[in-house]
Amino acid sequence: SGLITPSLDEMVHVAREMQRQDFHLPLMIGGATTSKAHTAVKIEPQYKNDAVVYVADASRAVGVATSLLSAELKTDFVKARQQEYEEVRIRHANRKPRGERMSYPDAVGHGFTSDWEGYKPPVPKQPGITVLRDYPLEVLIPYIDWTPFFISWSLAGKYPAILSDEVVGEAARALWNDAEVMLERIIREKRLRAHGVIGLWPAARRGADDTVVFANDDRTDVVATLHHLRQQSDKVSGKPNYSLADFIAPEGSQARDYLGGFAVTAGDGCDEFANEFAARGDDYNAILVKALADRLAEAFAEHLHERVRREFWGYAPDEKLDNDALIKEKYEGIRPAPGYPACPDHTEKSTLFRLLDATAATGISLTEHFAMYPTAAVAGWYLSHPHSTYFNVGKLEEDQVLDYARRKGWDRRTAERWLSPNLGYEPE
Repeated sequence: SGLITPSLDEMVHVAREMQRQDFHLPLMIGGATTSKAHTAVKIEPQYKNDAVVYVADASRAVGVATSLLSAELKTDFVKARQQEYEEVRIRHANRKPRGERMSYPDAVGHGFTSDWEGYKPPVPKQPGITVLRDYPLEVLIPYIDWTPFFISWSLAGKYPAILSDEVVGEAARALWNDAEVMLERIIREKRLRAHGVIGLWPAARRGADDTVVFANDDRTDVVATLHHLRQQSDKVSGKPNYSLADFIAPEGSQARDYLGGFAVTAGDGCDEFANEFAARGDDYNAILVKALADRLAEAFAEHLHERVRREFWGYAPDEKLDNDALIKEKYEGIRPAPGYPACPDHTEKSTLFRLLDATAATGISLTEHFAMYPTAAVAGWYLSHPHSTYFNVGKLEEDQVLDYARRKGWDRRTAERWLSPNLGYEPE
């Protein structure tokens, strides 16, 4: 999540720079979440000196490159792609929105409401910052969600059923066996190290879509302000137009609420271990190490959230959920992460990292585009309200984007850049 949306925007920037610097080389676009439509609408118009070609799958790159390098094939190939992309742009321009959207004030008025005067938020058992260094990896293994692991190797199917699948079962079992051997080695040789940090603070909703975090229970010293986004779709279902701010008790109410944050990694040592395999030409095991580090980081996030609910915050001390129930999010409360659908603005990660002092605590750093390094890392917020739920902010209208820019202290262009994947209109 820390790479996907910023990288899409960066592709547009690179194409624009190639034009400005007068490049005369073909530009091939590919990778997760890229598409023919994104290439045609956003990237190709920025670069006219040579071909811009979307490659749907890495296996097709050789054929595309062959056509681009061939004096006989290139002209017709490029002309066909340009005509194809022009048709895509016309369809995109004529496409009607999937659903109506309401004004931002109307969306605020249709937000989730709670009986705050009758609600007593749970008080954290262990408020403030808790740092967890060199967390035992063997504790995390039972919390691994293996389905995404197989998907990352292009093996479709849910775990554990995939192991007996008629089509991919044999390959899945072989991969699974290799993963178990590698996990055992990682733990035995201590090749990966896991670190985490959590914070639990007094908090209150301020205005329609901000949350203020206080230094202590005096609630006089505001140490951070979180900025949230709200759904603007006009829902036929009648469901609320959610914002994360809806799940925090507002200032002035009787309820004295709290907010949590976390950052975890299982990637300390990952690059060094993977590079040992890569140096020997063993790309398979290099990738396997990285895939397992990712799974361990997600497992750490799941395990730590469970401990927060049962111990550190302690609002669900008797919770007993198996891993399948945890994966299906049967627990009370949520842990939304910046970059995910409920809070798509990656820049909010900087506030989270400052509150947690996450880099000092865990070694995780943020890049200029707010990706986390080591990449086997997860960070987000904890909300405890029993009716808090995950949701997708979806497309945003200009009125909310301008209000968000005002609250963030941004100009319009900066807001539109960071919210680009969620814009429900074409910026000027």
